[in-house]
Amino acid sequence: MRNNRVALFDGIEEGGIRATSSYSHEIDEHDNERAMEGLQDRVNLLKRLSGDIHEEVDSHNRMLDRMGNDMDSSRGILSGTMDKFKMVFETKSSRRMFTLVASFVVIFLVIYYLTR
Repeated sequence: MRNNRVALFDGIEEGGIRATSSYSHEIDEHDNERAMEGLQDRVNLLKRLSGDIHEEVDSHNRMLDRMGNDMDSSRGILSGTMDKFKMVFETKSSRRMFTLVASFVVIFLVIYYLTR
């Protein structure tokens, strides 16, 4: 008798009607599934974002390596040029030195105006 009464009045409480436990369980399960789907979407987004960041970092590292190699080769060329200038300044006459410096300045100005 007690079991029949509990089954009959299971959904009724003081002040109103309470949802049955199976219905409440379905709602909770549905909310959990929606929350899990939302979390899965966020995880996938973060995974793609971290992959994009990784690719970007690799790209920048390759670019920096190339720039470092270019700077090393430029440094070598400039040091060779400076050695030649030192040798010219030490061994040649002042007229030749003036011609060399003047031609260097003219070439620099021509390149400057062409690139401008």
